[in-house]
This record gives sequence, C-alpha cells and structure tokens, in this order.
Amino acid sequence: MAKFGSLHILNIKTKRMRIIVQISFTLFLIGLVSCAAKQEAMVSNTAKMEKTEKLLRHVVLFAFNDDATDADIAKVQKAFSDLPSKIPQIQSYEWGLNNSPEGLNKGLTHCFFLTFKSEADRAIYLPHPDHKAFGAVLGPHLKDVLVVDYWTE
Repeated sequence: MAKFGSLHILNIKTKRMRIIVQISFTLFLIGLVSCAAKQEAMVSNTAKMEKTEKLLRHVVLFAFNDDATDADIAKVQKAFSDLPSKIPQIQSYEWGLNNSPEGLNKGLTHCFFLTFKSEADRAIYLPHPDHKAFGAVLGPHLKDVLVVDYWTE
C-alpha cells in the first residue's frame, strides 16, 4: 500500500467504503430473510385462521298450514327466537320472511338461520330438550320444512 499523500487517504476511504457496503449488504440480507420469515408466518396464521373461522350454518325453512293464524305463527317465531338464550351452542341466530320476487320458494315463507362452531355443537342442539319443546309448538302449524346445513367457505 502506497503512503503518498492523497493515495494513502484514498485507500483508507476505499477500505471504509468496502466495509460499509459489506455491512449494509449483510444488514439488507438479514432484513430480507426476516421479512420472508414474517410473511411465511403470516400466511401460516391466515391459513390457521381460515380453518378455524369456518362456521356451520343451519338453515331452516317453514311453510305453515293454511289454517295457521298470525298468532300461531308469532308463537312459533317467538319459540324459535328463544332458543339461543336456552342453548349456548347456538353462536348466532336470525330469521326473516321470504321476499324473493322469483316465486320459487315453493310455499316456504319463513327462514331461520343458526350458526354453530362445530358439528358437536349441532349434535347437542338437535336433541336438546328446548329444541324438542320448540318442535311441539311448531308441529301443529307446520305444512312443510326444508333444512340445509353447510360449512362456510
């Protein structure tokens, strides 16, 4: 290495620059690897969340007898609406009246929509005494029923 004035300073500056570049590049690689690992963990966590976020939907459609009064139907609606407070396995509940303009409801007018976290929860609900008691309220007024259960995607 030459020690003549500015040439010596240039070599020192060049060595420092090489070290700075090497350190910077090493830090960049560490950051890149860290980001990749974090992204992989996020993808893995998202997949786990999607797997656990699937819910079991229980859709029940009723057609009532022609001689069922509004009071009879209201009694059935109230009895169904009381089930979530009696059966803790029901995660959510809603109901509504058909209002489709297509005319394809085949006489089914009332939709009740329940959510369960698992098939085990549904298995507790189906034979539950309060569910059976609801069936006794519904039975005399029921013309037809359709039930569809599915896992959310």
